Amino acid sequence: MDRFNQYVEANADRFVGELISLARQPSIAAQGIGLRETAEMVRARLERLGATARLIEVEGGAPVVFGELGDRGPTLMIYNHYDVQPPEPLHLWTTPAFEPAIRDGKLYARGVADNKGNTMARLQAVEAWLATQGDLPVRLRWVVEGEEEVGSVHLESFVEANEGLLRGADGCLWEAGSRDVAERPMLTCGLKGIMYVELRVRGASRDLHSSTATIVPNPAWRLVWALSTLKDEHDRITIDGYLDHVAPPPSEAVAVAEQIPFDEAALKQSYGIDQFINGVTGREAVYKNLFMPTCTICGLDSGYTGEGSKTVLPSQAMAKVDLRLVPNLLPDLALRLLREHLDRRGFTDIEIIDRGGEPPARSPVDSKVALAARRAAEIVYNQPPVVYPNMSGSGPQYYLCDHLGIPAVSSGCGYSGSNVHAPDENIRLADYFDHIRFMGELIRAFGA
Repeated sequence: MDRFNQYVEANADRFVGELISLARQPSIAAQGIGLRETAEMVRARLERLGATARLIEVEGGAPVVFGELGDRGPTLMIYNHYDVQPPEPLHLWTTPAFEPAIRDGKLYARGVADNKGNTMARLQAVEAWLATQGDLPVRLRWVVEGEEEVGSVHLESFVEANEGLLRGADGCLWEAGSRDVAERPMLTCGLKGIMYVELRVRGASRDLHSSTATIVPNPAWRLVWALSTLKDEHDRITIDGYLDHVAPPPSEAVAVAEQIPFDEAALKQSYGIDQFINGVTGREAVYKNLFMPTCTICGLDSGYTGEGSKTVLPSQAMAKVDLRLVPNLLPDLALRLLREHLDRRGFTDIEIIDRGGEPPARSPVDSKVALAARRAAEIVYNQPPVVYPNMSGSGPQYYLCDHLGIPAVSSGCGYSGSNVHAPDENIRLADYFDHIRFMGELIRAFGA
């Protein structure tokens, strides 16, 4: 692979420029900004590789970029997404979110770690392979969607309508990944599911003077009281029946988790905290993070939150809540349990808006694609990767992989300080080029 690596080195400036161009293009799924334009950029880049590429329309959603390249060997599906999180709060960015900037060997921009860096690095790796190694030893199949950051709400219908294009892949390289806090490369073979909701409460027809709080119901208090029933002060989720559906992880997943190094002090320092919830530590912390569900208040909004004081009784209140799911908790079940829990406590007036969900997914850690990824990582990073049975995060892997019988493994160009979903999102350029090399080695290992 010497010629491959030399090609990457010789084209490093151009490769970074391509990533900057992609990161400069806004593609905010939550706000419907720039999705089609970004999809066209990805499609055009695939075509420049020589791939057959097109946009597949999804009714009510963002188009999916589908591409194919190669005519021999096993089929490797590559899943990425071109949408990004909203950049807010804007004032916390050192430089504007969609004006990519390089500082101290790092590239800063919204989506550069999640997921445009991985998307572009993999495309450039294929270019380098074709330029230096000849024909591909694998058949590549790209699925690049534009709604991952809002729960991939239309991916299930895309899969149902296009199963003929998708079935039969021998493995899938999933979208995400990074080095851990101790700089070890990580591979993951699954992820948690999710159910995302908004809870809304309405009171008076308009905001009122706060002196009327003696007799007029306050939606903000109503929402706080409802939220307080979802978790107790010991962090135990108290949604009726929720924990009853948690399946114990399989023994092989537990065995893999027990091999995961856990740099507790370094992780706390990275997060800027003194301890984890309830002082959990060691194996218990790893187990909880990987195998237990969550109930998280992601955002709250009600009344006046600007500078200074404004004595107001708000007319409405809203909370955004996500539930991270593990087997056998599925999105529809979690939504039903939440509704029934609130109703039993008299909160029938609280509206639940379903913002989408995804089932949990898990692939074997010894699948052919996972073993090929291990070999590739060992070569590129000069050390064995840390293998996780699943992420603590979520994504639509169930629809695209588990449902179709396709094993998956995930790796990427992020690191513990990438600030994914936060201001000043970034990647280190050295990690970016490592991921290009990883992709090249994966093609070689999987093709063999």
